[in-house]
Amino acid sequence: MLKAPRLVILFFASLFIAACGDSEKQNKATAPNTHTLIFIDKTESVDVNKPFVAQKYQQALNSIIEQNINKAGDQLEIYYIHENTSKARCLSLMSRTDMEDLSGMNATDLEAAKTSYELSIKKERGFILKQAISKLNQQNNTASNLETNISASVPVIAKASEGQAVVKVYYFSDMVESVKAGRDFHIKSPKDNTEAEEWAKADADKYKNYAFNGPEVTMILPFEPTTSSKENNPTVTYYWQKFFENLGVMSVQEL
Repeated sequence: MLKAPRLVILFFASLFIAACGDSEKQNKATAPNTHTLIFIDKTESVDVNKPFVAQKYQQALNSIIEQNINKAGDQLEIYYIHENTSKARCLSLMSRTDMEDLSGMNATDLEAAKTSYELSIKKERGFILKQAISKLNQQNNTASNLETNISASVPVIAKASEGQAVVKVYYFSDMVESVKAGRDFHIKSPKDNTEAEEWAKADADKYKNYAFNGPEVTMILPFEPTTSSKENNPTVTYYWQKFFENLGVMSVQEL
């Protein structure tokens, strides 16, 4: 027979475990939505028809959608990077699938609800992925493919940051800015990291009126591992890392 003090301990332990379970459910229910922004380079310097690029970019899209589309309200937008990037939105989709309230369900109903959610979210992710790959593969044969205005994405990111969602930004690009009235890394790229940092700070200052709310930025480059530094220039990606850091981005990754 259990002694009274031990019964009391077990009683409060069970309350604590139950409270933790309820808290976890509450946290999931109240977690912010995710707003995914994908910028796809549609200029002459990136060829998505190359087998390596096609495979890498399609796998990346699949992974992004799997990670970021989880419940009703999660949003995904795709913009094309070219001469008119900020006006080049080509896809905007929002998830409608949500997990129903599981509290009070018996084991059978709980399993059925989870299965229903998994089937629904899988179907929705599949639809979004199909649309995203279609936009990835679309060709741009217009004059807009002659300029690569990556920095014009800043107002788009700032606009997304106005909401309550967690903003995640992905660039499917070689990150070679090429603008007639601005930076043109095809003509002149930073000679070293010091110059890259100086340029990044000066260029970010032009966007100081745009507020970022801690978005995550990932640059998904189209280069194979054997690509030379002349083509996959490390000072260019370093420039963008510092550019975004100066705008208040806490996490900048390169893939």
